[in-house]
Amino acid sequence: MRPEEHDETGDGLLVPMAWMYAEYVADGLLETGDLMEPTTLEYRAGRDALALTLFLSEGPVAGALPAARVDELRLLTASGAAWQRWVGARLDARRRGSAPGADPDLALARAAWRWLEETELLAADLEALGASPRGQAGYEGEDGERRVWTPAWRLGLPLGHLAIHLY
Repeated sequence: MRPEEHDETGDGLLVPMAWMYAEYVADGLLETGDLMEPTTLEYRAGRDALALTLFLSEGPVAGALPAARVDELRLLTASGAAWQRWVGARLDARRRGSAPGADPDLALARAAWRWLEETELLAADLEALGASPRGQAGYEGEDGERRVWTPAWRLGLPLGHLAIHLY
């Protein structure tokens, strides 16, 4: 979906419709799963991870998601490291293919990706379950569960993946 222009002359403000629609669909998927309060940073991480996946994947986002599209989204969100490389490569390819400042959708997608990579959230140390977490900086929560600082995308991606499964 191309950005829409604000006025008829073509000199108007470009509106990032593709990105905004990807966020809208991601919100719908997360709300359907009722997995997290929409006011939390974890929810934002899930929404941004899903929106990036929708925005950067091939095919239309509009309407109800067909089964083949849902399967594609499940595969894309299944593996963290592979997804991270995939997002980086897709964003770089889109950046090379557009003039600077000419793609407001890409600017918002890149901002979401920066937030997901640079923001760290305190969360349960899922990787240390069953392993000795000695030597890693972390905190013990009130419930006795070990918590560590982790990039937002590492929380958002599994949340998005689960929302897709519940769709």
